[in-house]
Amino acid sequence: MKIKPLRNDLILFLRKHQIEKKFEKQKILFESDNFHRSLNTELLEPKHLRIYSFRIDLQYRAIFIIINNEAEITSINKHYR
Repeated sequence: MKIKPLRNDLILFLRKHQIEKKFEKQKILFESDNFHRSLNTELLEPKHLRIYSFRIDLQYRAIFIIINNEAEITSINKHYR
């Protein structure tokens, strides 16, 4: 499944937190296997909203929804904040 191009604010967040390379690595994994073990992809609560996340690293996660068989990242944030 492909990931839609990121919005400018998400790109700036990646740069600010110096995780661009980590995101690119995880993006490649995600596009080849959405549920690769190192991504720790999960369906978030409440499940009926169909909002998912995958791990960028131990601290950051990408939150996404699926539209027309493409993942649209809506947020990147710290996990467990």
